[in-house]
This record gives sequence, C-alpha cells and structure tokens, in this order.
Amino acid sequence: MNEATRDKLRQVSVATLATALFKRGLRGQVIQGVHPVGSNAVNMVGPAFTLRYIPAREDRNQLSEFQNPDHPQRVAIEQCPQGHVMVIDSRKDARAASAGDILVTRLMVRGGAGIVTDGGFRDAMSIGALAMPAYHARPSSPTNLTLHEAIEIDGPIGCGDAPVFPGDVIVGDADCVIVIPAGIADEIADEAVEMTVYEDFVTEKVKGGAAIIGLYPCTKDGIRAEFELWRKEHAR
Repeated sequence: MNEATRDKLRQVSVATLATALFKRGLRGQVIQGVHPVGSNAVNMVGPAFTLRYIPAREDRNQLSEFQNPDHPQRVAIEQCPQGHVMVIDSRKDARAASAGDILVTRLMVRGGAGIVTDGGFRDAMSIGALAMPAYHARPSSPTNLTLHEAIEIDGPIGCGDAPVFPGDVIVGDADCVIVIPAGIADEIADEAVEMTVYEDFVTEKVKGGAAIIGLYPCTKDGIRAEFELWRKEHAR
C-alpha cells in the first residue's frame, strides 16, 4: 500500500475513519466484537490477508491434521506478506482458538503488521505482550480443530459482520478495527487527517469551556476563522 497513506492512518482514530466512510454510504465497515489483546503503541495498519474457517467435521479435524505441511492455518502464517494484516473469519465463535502465541509470534517475526479474528486466541497474555497488534473477541484455550476447520486462504471473508476483501486496508486502534476498501484508502486517509486536525482544535476549545453548538460540527464563520488561525499557530 501507499506508505504515505499508511503513515496517515497510523495517526487517526477508527471512529474518525468510520465517519469518513459513513459519508460515502459505507455503514458496516467496523469489525464488530473484537478488542485489542494488548496495548498498541500505534495504530495497526496494513492490507488484508485473509483466512476463512468453516464448521469442523470430525473425520477431517484430528490433532494429526497439524502434521500436514499443507494445513491452511500454518500455510497462511507462512504466506502472509510483510506489512499485511492477517484477518480471520472464525464465524464469530470464540469457543475454539483461531491461533496461539507460537503462530502469532511467527507472523510477527515474518513482518506481519497485525492479526485480527472474530473468534479467540489461546495464550492471549503472551500474544498481548508481543510487539505486534492483535485483536480478538476473547481468550480461548481449545484448539480450533475442535470446532473450526481452516479452509481458504486470501479470499473474501466476513469478519465480525464486516466484509473483507484481500488487499482492503485494515486499521486498528485502542478501541476496535475497521476495513477500508482498497480503492478509496488514500482519499479516506487524507480526509481523516483533516478531520483529526479540526477535532484536536475542538478538544482544546471544549477543555477551555467552549460550548459545542456551532463548534462541533462547525456551523459558524467565526469558528472557521478561529480554527484557521489556530492551525497556523500550531503548524497543522
């Protein structure tokens, strides 16, 4: 992806991005029900690389399956391109883990930008301590083989009710994760940066005692002029 766009998306909130997408009629881009496993120093940003699970069938999902070098879960970890975010469709079911700390560590070492599942991770405390963002619904100890079968790599998926296509831009902050269609990622990033500058101005005004009406959203010419002056003074 455009590295300038990546840098811009690292400094804006998912909430701001959701508003920018909503203006374009896109209402369902936030991945519902997922939360950061640990504390992220900066936003998770990267193109989506996907893995899809289906309900497990007992004759296909014994522990011996993990000895198969072509097992899609293992293969996906080894194929995810550097700088991408692995996004897992785990059927919004955290009863069995989508992955554990060893696989997530491998993804980190290979240069992954992050990992998201609408299911759960095992070894969540260890994953939360890694220097790579991770998001899930809740911790889960049983192996995924007990309920889920990894079936498809890098195809369209649904994750937490959000549609995710390979290459869509994934952004995660301290709250949640959003999916930006690849074709509009650059313009969304530009708009979100502009929105963030104004919101920083608003926050400063509100902390100083200003009322919201006319300020947020801006509906007064006087406020617009004051913002432009503030922006010059703060080199924003």
